[in-house]
Amino acid sequence: MVSPATRGRTAQSEPDYVARAETLAEGFAVRAAAHDRDASFPFENFRELSEAGLLSLTVPAALGGAGVGARYIARVLGIIGKADPSTALVLSMHYVNHLVMSRSPNWPARLSRKLGREAVEGISLVNALRVEPELGSPARGGLPATIARRTETGWRLTGHKIYSTGAPILKWYLVWARTDEAEPRVGQFLVPAGLPGTRIVETWDHHGLRASGSHDVIFDDVVIPLDSEIDVRRPADWGGPDVTQAMVHTVFVAAIYDGVARAARDWLVSFLKQRVPASLGAPLATLARAQEILGAIEARLSVNARLISSFAGDFDDGIALSAAESNVIKLTVTNNAAAAVEDALSLTGNHGLSRANPLERHYRDVLCGRVHTPQDDSTRIGLGRVALGL
Repeated sequence: MVSPATRGRTAQSEPDYVARAETLAEGFAVRAAAHDRDASFPFENFRELSEAGLLSLTVPAALGGAGVGARYIARVLGIIGKADPSTALVLSMHYVNHLVMSRSPNWPARLSRKLGREAVEGISLVNALRVEPELGSPARGGLPATIARRTETGWRLTGHKIYSTGAPILKWYLVWARTDEAEPRVGQFLVPAGLPGTRIVETWDHHGLRASGSHDVIFDDVVIPLDSEIDVRRPADWGGPDVTQAMVHTVFVAAIYDGVARAARDWLVSFLKQRVPASLGAPLATLARAQEILGAIEARLSVNARLISSFAGDFDDGIALSAAESNVIKLTVTNNAAAAVEDALSLTGNHGLSRANPLERHYRDVLCGRVHTPQDDSTRIGLGRVALGL
């Protein structure tokens, strides 16, 4: 439960940070099209985020961060996601991991303090590297092929990670690996970026979120200290993901793609007001069909706003929630967002698909929401099994 003192401090901090995010988002939105076209990483966005104190929002106040909660972070990510979802996605993973550090008893205090202070002092981002070519996402089970071999002087890490979001700028990797012990254990190892034997292979050439730098990272006998082991257990002891991680990840992802849909909605409103076909002699906004479809978009976005705010607020207030419920939020919001952009396209014809306009980019970006763990089929199967008592 959030204490009255914490509530008071957060309430005072929120408007300042929201205003900073809104100011930065204006520049991010201007640069987003070029980064999308070139698939270039937006380093300048993270420099500005650091200078504005926005990289340390989920770092505890005791370490110099803002220590704000999920509801507030969802607002910030929605603002940044509306401007440049690639930047927002990298930022969200960084936020999630710092929230987990501050709440998980399995994180060594020395390391969580170190990473927290670095996030306050400069451009120091962290993300979890979990997905592999053969394994896919570990959320669906299976042992990673990445191996950590214990020696007298340290762990030696060898493996290949894909879809490593933010790879060009990350300072820290949380690498999902298994040990080479007779009975393997599985978990995370904290690895500084740039160590000998580490290589980033620029494989990311995607339909959407082209500026997220989600490249491959390869580890070839990389040496890390013995105390880099974060939370390594027998496979049978991993009953499920970290509850904090699972819940905030889904709602943060939802907020990003809701932001993309809002960017599409704003462009559509402008288009409908300005477009005057000769055959009509009036703006498209005067057509009942346009008004109805725009109204349907507004309805979807209203539902999204309520779901994100309510769930994140309950999480901050310590109300008992389930990972299944957060999965439903992610499924509903991301599908509403995709449907909203599809509705916008239905009104704009060739204009919406032209690369001269941002709507086609918003469409490519919003479709990526369905790819993130948990995927829709996993969420629906899980809900169906519960309903059937299986």
